Amino acid sequence: MNLQADDFALFGVPRQFAQDRADLDARWKALQREAHPDKFVAHGASAQRLAMQWSVRINEAYQRLKDPLKRAAYLCELAGAPIQAHSNTAMPADFLVQQMEWREALDEAIEATTLHQLADAVQASKARLLQQCAALLDGSHDFAAAVAPVRALMFIEKFALDLSQRIDQLE
Repeated sequence: MNLQADDFALFGVPRQFAQDRADLDARWKALQREAHPDKFVAHGASAQRLAMQWSVRINEAYQRLKDPLKRAAYLCELAGAPIQAHSNTAMPADFLVQQMEWREALDEAIEATTLHQLADAVQASKARLLQQCAALLDGSHDFAAAVAPVRALMFIEKFALDLSQRIDQLE
């Protein structure tokens, strides 16, 4: 294993957006078994430290690969199309209007059923954007164009978390 390998190479999966979650889970477990520090007790402290580094590296890669949004952002970055989520917050006007409407609906909702309807709309928007990412990343390999839907998904993920917390408060 190479600590410098990208996550896809580390896990032995193709460098693409579409991934089988069960395969990723199985590969994660196998890699963790190989690198578990307890297997290296007889080899000394240095070998155990290296095994711990491997274990951390495997976990970090797994967190990126199992999450479609993180995986999409990672693919863009690997291809030289960084997301720049913290330094570039510009978004299309229609997307921002939608976000404002969702925020208003969230703030004004007094019933959980209203929030569940909003959650359905948010989930549908997320699904459309994930399909768009799949088409751009795996279909046309247009990583630069995939940056916009990935960034939009980041906004939606944040809103979905706020929405979930509000639903929990009302239920």
